[in-house]
Amino acid sequence: MSSFGTGNLELIDSKINKYGYLDILKRNVRQSAQKMGILANFKLYQDNDPKHTSHICRLWALYHCPMVIKTPAQSPDLNPMEHLWDNIQQRLHESNITSKNIIKEKLIEAWRNIDPNTCKKLVNSMPSRLKEVIKNKGRPTKY
Repeated sequence: MSSFGTGNLELIDSKINKYGYLDILKRNVRQSAQKMGILANFKLYQDNDPKHTSHICRLWALYHCPMVIKTPAQSPDLNPMEHLWDNIQQRLHESNITSKNIIKEKLIEAWRNIDPNTCKKLVNSMPSRLKEVIKNKGRPTKY
């Protein structure tokens, strides 16, 4: 996601390792940045999940992303994407889901219906999030 909206959605049926994550990056990062019109100057934000910090994924990002935002160890989760997932989860709870195929359909539908203004507000909230973390000395915040 960016302040312009959402990129590609990748549905995953099982746990993935660093190689599976690398495949997702290869298939989606540049294409999503292009779709959102930010290919020349997008910033990749990831948390400290071992898949994200693996040597192979960091090396790929070094050569394929204009900038990667480094996340310090033990940092609070400031990822605005979490708020989008909460929104999607609320929509799914309102649906009558009876199979794996229906949940996939509902996920895709919810993802497509995310308002770009919601993304913009979340991205623009980052300075406030960071100030809150500093104010709370790294302890939990309202975000």
